[in-house]
Amino acid sequence: MTANDPISVLLFGYGLAGRIFHAPLIQAAQGLRLDAIVTANPERAAQARADNPGVRIYSTVDEALAGGHRLAVVGTPNVTHLPYTAAALEAGLDVVLDKPIAATAAAAHELHLLARSAGRQLIPFQNRRWDADFRTACSVAASGALGTVHRLDSQITKMRVVGKNAWRESADPALMGGQLYDLGAHLVDQALMLLGPVVGVFASARSVRNAQDADDDTTIILEHVSGAISRLTVSQLTAFTTPRIQLSGTRGGLRIDDYDVQEPVLVSGMRPHTGQAGIDAWGDQGGFALLRTFDDDSAMTETAVPMERGMWPAYYDGVARCLLEGAEPPVLIDDVVSNMRVIDAARESAATGTAIRLDPPAGHRAAAIA
Repeated sequence: MTANDPISVLLFGYGLAGRIFHAPLIQAAQGLRLDAIVTANPERAAQARADNPGVRIYSTVDEALAGGHRLAVVGTPNVTHLPYTAAALEAGLDVVLDKPIAATAAAAHELHLLARSAGRQLIPFQNRRWDADFRTACSVAASGALGTVHRLDSQITKMRVVGKNAWRESADPALMGGQLYDLGAHLVDQALMLLGPVVGVFASARSVRNAQDADDDTTIILEHVSGAISRLTVSQLTAFTTPRIQLSGTRGGLRIDDYDVQEPVLVSGMRPHTGQAGIDAWGDQGGFALLRTFDDDSAMTETAVPMERGMWPAYYDGVARCLLEGAEPPVLIDDVVSNMRVIDAARESAATGTAIRLDPPAGHRAAAIA
């Protein structure tokens, strides 16, 4: 291997996460090369070969870690995140780890310490920082058009009458199933990015379809140090579409109805490189957000704001720059440990029915946007 060679990537798992969220984005990144996939499932191995000609398939973790690869991407079921990541770090690989990175903030911190002692990079996968809807909200908030943002309402909802009966719906704590750990982890990350550190958490995490399953309807209320409030909802039992994001500020508000399109585009088979979607068009879903601003006499001006492009490929581009050029990782492990502190508090609040105070507050290193 020479200094100009791309980084050899080993992908753990070829289920939904590996096939849809990781493999296509790895292949689109300059400086990365998807060389191998780990799966013991014959059907998934055949699918991996068909989707990625020339890729090597390993059936065991030990064999894969001895294959001479540099970057391991862990996109397997949540219960395997810690052992696979620890094994990869100890084998001398850098690691991209899907969310949730661990069951608790303490366990996430232990992984961070392990990466540091191994002298390797551990980079959490928080792709929804690059969603079109969230990028649009950040852009408008940063422009100052809303004044001081004092409330974020953020929701990802759908209607699924019958669950999939998979590990994601199991109430076994070791499996880290349920909406709080799943899409809730993304909404918490976005709220901390947008409105800064959190000092108070109150949550409801309900199992509506089957009381024995993990939460399928979850609401989290965050009190930020700034005094702003975030209300986050993830539900699989919501019949009516609600705005994806609403921001309220002292000079106006922003409403975004449309969800980011990158996931359904990837599911459809389109890829973020020239010849299919076309890199220039990637993440461009069209549409507008609704901005209302008010002057000192409370007279309203209404403006249609073009949606920003979704940019999931930027994540793996950032991973490549980190490993090849020494740039800062696209997502900091410290930020995600802070996210896990909020999720820990939400889980405790839902179990006890009480608000949880965080001392010190849980925040990202980056400054809040508003």
